Amino acid sequence: MLDNYTRLFGTQPREASSPTTTGDHPELDTSDLLEGDDIKIYQSLIGALQWVIQIGRFDITTSVMTLSRFRALPRQGHLDRIKRIYGYLRRYRHGKIRISTEVPDYSDIPMKDYDWFYTCYSGAKEEIPQDAPRPLGKGVKTTTFVDANLYHDLISGKSVTGLIHMFNQTIIDSYSKLQSTVETATFGSEYVAARTGTEQIMDLRISLRYLGVPVLGVSMMFGDNESVVNTAADPSSKVNKRHNMLSYHRTREAIAAGITWFHHVKGKWNPADVVSKHWDMPSVWYCLKPLLFAHGDTAKMVKNIITGKADEVRS
Repeated sequence: MLDNYTRLFGTQPREASSPTTTGDHPELDTSDLLEGDDIKIYQSLIGALQWVIQIGRFDITTSVMTLSRFRALPRQGHLDRIKRIYGYLRRYRHGKIRISTEVPDYSDIPMKDYDWFYTCYSGAKEEIPQDAPRPLGKGVKTTTFVDANLYHDLISGKSVTGLIHMFNQTIIDSYSKLQSTVETATFGSEYVAARTGTEQIMDLRISLRYLGVPVLGVSMMFGDNESVVNTAADPSSKVNKRHNMLSYHRTREAIAAGITWFHHVKGKWNPADVVSKHWDMPSVWYCLKPLLFAHGDTAKMVKNIITGKADEVRS
């Protein structure tokens, strides 16, 4: 990619400390429109970056997702932002996903045993495919971090859902996408993200079972909006906003069925921030260095985040 960049522009990209600047809004760019071959160059550069995401560089997912929207008619400012992503990859080109099969230890999490019998979810249970092969080998515990960035797009008003999925101690998938609805409060956008996370967890559990992999217990889901976590996990909670009801019920039914467990983590230590917003390196380095740059123990990082000890570790 860097060699191709040099052929196109005659020089290596200027190194950058993050894919995009914090709070950037490419949709407001009013620079000159690209023409002819420059449009094709932009599309080619975007295509290469999308491939890089597929092989594991989840740290550029939100930036590429945002800039991919302008492929048909990009502006000079959009091309400059693409060049910055290349500069970031040049500076941090040694990223890698480490495979760790150790089952995470969530024994320190206070998991309340709620009774869902007197709710509309009474009798809810996970649908286990009857034609799946007999599970063999080492079991897998799935963990998902979920986040939303309210009003990410200033023109459409849409938020972004960001998800990071882990099998045992290994990150296996990431997701960053504009939400299909316009939410007027963080509560609504976070609930949409929680519903998307729940649905993807259910898909992952089914996929594992069809691959003959033992699925270990409930899937852990962590979010940084305490109101969303509390209303989802507590059978006695209520939501009065009608437009949030479907996300609310979808998330709660999965909890009542024993598919997921939703727990609160501090926002500044949520790894899903990496795939939900534009960030600067200092704000995400604690999470990014063990997940992508092989510095530190992934298991300890996750445990420190979910037990609220990340501040102590950093200090």
